[in-house]
Amino acid sequence: LHDALPIYHPRRVTTPLIRKTPQVAGHRTQAFDLSEWRQASWDEALDYIADRLVDIYHREGSDAMAVYGCAKATNEDNYLLQKMFRALFRTNHIDHCTRLCHAGSVVALQQAVGSSAMSNTASEVIKSDCFIVTGSNTTENHPIISLQMKAAVQKYGAKMIVIDPRRLELVEFAELWLPLKPGTNVPLFTAMAHVIIQEGLVNHEFIRNRTEGYDEFTRSVEKFTPEYAESVSGVDRDLIRQAARMYATAEKAGIYWGMGISQLSHGTASALALIHLAFLTGHIGREGTGLNPLRGQNNVQGTSDMGVMPFHYPGYMRIDDPSNAQHWEKIWNIEAGGLNRQLGLTTTEILSHAHPGGIRSLYIMGENPMMSEPNLNLTRKHMQELEFIIAQDLFINESDAFADVFLPAVSWAEKDGTFTNTDRRVQRVRQALEPRGNSKPDWQIICELAKRIEARLQRSSSAGWDYSEPSEIMAEIGRAVPDYAGIRYARIDKTGLQVPVWDEQHPGTPYLFAEKFPRGKGKFHPLEFIPPVEETNDEYPFILTTGRVLEHWHGGTMTRHSQLDALYPEALVEINPVDASMLGIQDGQSVRVSSRRGTVVLRASVTEKTTAGVVFIPFHFHEAAANLLTIDALDPQAKIPEFKACAVQVHPAREQDLTNPEARVIRGRY
Repeated sequence: LHDALPIYHPRRVTTPLIRKTPQVAGHRTQAFDLSEWRQASWDEALDYIADRLVDIYHREGSDAMAVYGCAKATNEDNYLLQKMFRALFRTNHIDHCTRLCHAGSVVALQQAVGSSAMSNTASEVIKSDCFIVTGSNTTENHPIISLQMKAAVQKYGAKMIVIDPRRLELVEFAELWLPLKPGTNVPLFTAMAHVIIQEGLVNHEFIRNRTEGYDEFTRSVEKFTPEYAESVSGVDRDLIRQAARMYATAEKAGIYWGMGISQLSHGTASALALIHLAFLTGHIGREGTGLNPLRGQNNVQGTSDMGVMPFHYPGYMRIDDPSNAQHWEKIWNIEAGGLNRQLGLTTTEILSHAHPGGIRSLYIMGENPMMSEPNLNLTRKHMQELEFIIAQDLFINESDAFADVFLPAVSWAEKDGTFTNTDRRVQRVRQALEPRGNSKPDWQIICELAKRIEARLQRSSSAGWDYSEPSEIMAEIGRAVPDYAGIRYARIDKTGLQVPVWDEQHPGTPYLFAEKFPRGKGKFHPLEFIPPVEETNDEYPFILTTGRVLEHWHGGTMTRHSQLDALYPEALVEINPVDASMLGIQDGQSVRVSSRRGTVVLRASVTEKTTAGVVFIPFHFHEAAANLLTIDALDPQAKIPEFKACAVQVHPAREQDLTNPEARVIRGRY
């Protein structure tokens, strides 16, 4: 265990660091070598940060301040981080990785039902008669849930429908596989809705009692025939009909989806198209049914619940609703009218506004935009434009290397707190190890910094930063956020509770929407098919899609500092044998993959796991960062980038190109 866990890697930073060379906006450089930093005491580092941030705030105002929260940190950590920036700097430029994974799902669910959380418990899949898995490599991204899906099929006789461009392992357990072209979710799912309506498989009682907008929706569906969907998605029309019938005629059917649905410039529409299937059939509000976006990181649900988003306070209370602002002014002991009522910038917008007159300071807690943002050449330019950067993490990653100050945080195993997992279960995290070196828990770092900032700003009222332990922070959350009102450490000491938990006697909520939706009635939304922004042509004939592999996690900041790296040590591009033969590429050969934005050199994995015309690259590897290639086009509603579809070319490369820095347009460690 000691050898495998990343917290024991010798490269971990365990004392505060300050850059030796002062950084200048527009000319900021990366420092991976510790010789470019000097060690500092906590007092020196925090005083320095407080002085610089307050100076920028006084000079440029709240619009110059921005922060990234962390979905790997606890609820308590993230609650305090957004509280510090809202209560002290009066900014809503606050976001985290949900913007880069399920923002499209969040917006769609808010629009259609009024709640963005997973509606059911993942383990309920064994009680389904049929379920759809789409846009999710569940076996590698959510392995425990995939085991439950396999059990549902093998032990309980459920029928699984997999809808994905790649031949994933779950396909071997599926009744049907629909290998759609990336970016064609809307026509395929809406064609399924067309079949359900045309063949009289609609649950009219549910639609009449629980939904609105059905008549307008049915008119919009008329053109989305299975034949039309086949022409744009490549999926056989008969497969589309079979899938629609199988889902609609089941007594209990659920839908599980991943970022293959949301990470598109029409990600909101993709998620809405799935929601419509549940509305049409009434497969929601009951055990074994539901709308279930599978969240990527361990606390991305909790971090969203804690208000680490530019549009919402904790509990999804809209920023621009005066009554919500008044509620939090009271909770945080802030003068009336003190909180900012303007919606903030999203993750991608924060960096694009990094310029004189825009964002000047960026506080990064546990994120790595230099690996996770699309079009990394442009991201690098934006990072260089910032005046002051603070990094709070375990390791110096590609983004932290740009920072002026590095604050060493502890890992999950070295602190107390809570996580809220993908099916809304709030669970304890208990300290098992003493903090390494001079590192501290995130919540303590934030409190110590907030006190310094508050003193320098001379606020007439205090938001309160004197917590002795994380349970006191959760008690404050419970007093202010109705969904968490019944969450207390004593109650979840042995078993987590699924929010909403309305009071200290409430047992939690395994599935949502049994009687009504938070918005009242579920709303149908007529949709149009908008293709991916960048389609293929003769010069760029392949569609690139990206994602994770089992052995690694997100930007690789933690797993690539562990022995997991030996299990999957380098980036590979998956290419179909038909395409590989056409290009003269052998398995294991070095290749160059280029988009209009950049080039990476990596080895080819010739496999039928991907379909002809589609290539796949995992995004964990700084040596061949997939997001050098991806396009920064955004969903206009959710502001999520189109990670899942861009046009690329693939060519054989020389073997020495893999180790030659000059052979690449850009490298992770620049």
